[in-house]
Amino acid sequence: MAKRIRELAESIAAGLRARADPARRAVTEGYFPSELEILGVSAGAMREVMGLHRSAWRGLSPEGVLALTRALHGTGIHEARQVGYEVLEKRTDAMALLDRTTLEALGAGNDNWASVDTFATRVAGPAWREGRVGDAVVREWARAADRWWRRTAVVCTVALNTKARGGAGDPVRTLDICTLVVADPDPLVAKGLSWALRSLVVHDPAGVRAFLEAHGSELAARVSREVNNKLETGKKNP
Repeated sequence: MAKRIRELAESIAAGLRARADPARRAVTEGYFPSELEILGVSAGAMREVMGLHRSAWRGLSPEGVLALTRALHGTGIHEARQVGYEVLEKRTDAMALLDRTTLEALGAGNDNWASVDTFATRVAGPAWREGRVGDAVVREWARAADRWWRRTAVVCTVALNTKARGGAGDPVRTLDICTLVVADPDPLVAKGLSWALRSLVVHDPAGVRAFLEAHGSELAARVSREVNNKLETGKKNP
């Protein structure tokens, strides 16, 4: 099994490398700088590689899928991590095996918003929503010294509130995490906070308004502006 997983991860990585675009890589490296290797592969091309290997990863056991996701994570390639997270999301039987230790291993080394957001919305957030980790774990992430774990925590709430991600709305847990990062000075955490609150608007606009009123003096200007825009017009930037 280990050899099969290793060969599949290598084949996926090779497929991604074959679709690398130097011009796209240059733009991407400026858009979200990272210590991970960035190939410059488009989302469509990543899903093409996933599709070419679909029968292989669908044929794995749940434990095998987790092992494949770990192997892709371990390549140090940004796009390989993205593919690993998406494959895991599509295998609910493997998602059911997630726990804190596994999640923190799969999120380790994410040092840019694109990797963090895919991990949080597709893997960690759904795992939290389904009870694979408790609220206390996500609160710890929200208080972490590492800016990327703080962003992970707040973006995890998006999975609670976005229908396309399986969310049905959870104002209590969302606002609890938002309160922990409300005065975070890091602009990338603030952007995550804006996204979290805007995702909740559809389920609890009154609660979001009350949050803005209670914390107005602490919030970054962009958060107040974008969330108020969403409340008034339905759009982040009308």
